[in-house]
Amino acid sequence: MINPTEKDLISANRKDIHIDLAKSEVSRPSVAHPLDLISLPHNALPEMNFEEIETSCKFLGKRLSFPFMITGMTGGTKRGDKLNAAFAKVANQSGVALGLGSQRTSIAHGRSQKKIRKLAPNIPLIGNIGGIQLAQENGLDLARAAIDDLEADALAIHLNPLQELIQIEGERNWCGVLNAIEGAVKMLPCPIIVKEVGAGISLAVAQKLQNVGVHYIDVACVAGTNWARIEAARLPSKQRDIYTPFLDWGHIITDILPEMRQSLKNVTIIGSGGLRDGLDLAKLLWLGCHIGGGASIILNSLETKTLEIREEQLLNSLETIKQQLSIALFLTGMKMSDFINNFPTKP
Repeated sequence: MINPTEKDLISANRKDIHIDLAKSEVSRPSVAHPLDLISLPHNALPEMNFEEIETSCKFLGKRLSFPFMITGMTGGTKRGDKLNAAFAKVANQSGVALGLGSQRTSIAHGRSQKKIRKLAPNIPLIGNIGGIQLAQENGLDLARAAIDDLEADALAIHLNPLQELIQIEGERNWCGVLNAIEGAVKMLPCPIIVKEVGAGISLAVAQKLQNVGVHYIDVACVAGTNWARIEAARLPSKQRDIYTPFLDWGHIITDILPEMRQSLKNVTIIGSGGLRDGLDLAKLLWLGCHIGGGASIILNSLETKTLEIREEQLLNSLETIKQQLSIALFLTGMKMSDFINNFPTKP
């Protein structure tokens, strides 16, 4: 039994604020978008039939219609549950993977996510808890509860030291997290995905994770939804000023993907950090990731400013991303397998 703590009660109130901030420009970095500097090689003789282009792939043992995952954003509140249910229905219909936001609060408050699996029986579902929570007492119990409740195909362990440092209620003792991840890899019944939340994972850290048995890494770099910025927006101005120089801190995805793909032969790389459309997805695949992930583009497609849920709009957005990926494949003259396996050593 995972009993709610005072921090869990605070966290529950914080989650809906997080959703609003994730939809706003507050969560976006002030740096130029790195994918705008990447050009894919145009092929004037593609020798392909556009109508026969195949974008499907396998991920966590299940077939996706194209290599994309909705990355974790929401959980722990009634609004979050409503959004997750809509994400699940649309993701299952579109054939993309779905990652949930942190499950700690929902588990502590007895808010089961079991209906998500019923709504999405055919796609990979990824649970989510924090690395810092995994390293604490009963961390493995929390992880097992997250997996069991969701019937998850994998569990994401999120690394968010900058977010925790800025967060009013954040954890500052990060000792033992790598050992906890190693224990989770050995003890838990499903694959472990390790992900960042907007500052990225370096090659050096990725190698440490590979060495303890992690085979899935979501780099979650600077340029996309940045949870450090979201936490900073909740602070009084005087406190916020302390962290202002660090709000664009982190790794640029174009700098790390090719080297990471070359070095980590046994790791599936999820490329996230500012994906805006299907051309961005194509560029991420070209740079070396195996599938791409998106958060704010998905959330803004689903929920209006008046909190209306638009499942049809999200379905159309995902179809647009898929079609744009097909166009990129056609214009480079490559099949999906060739496209992913012909990544450059440098962008």
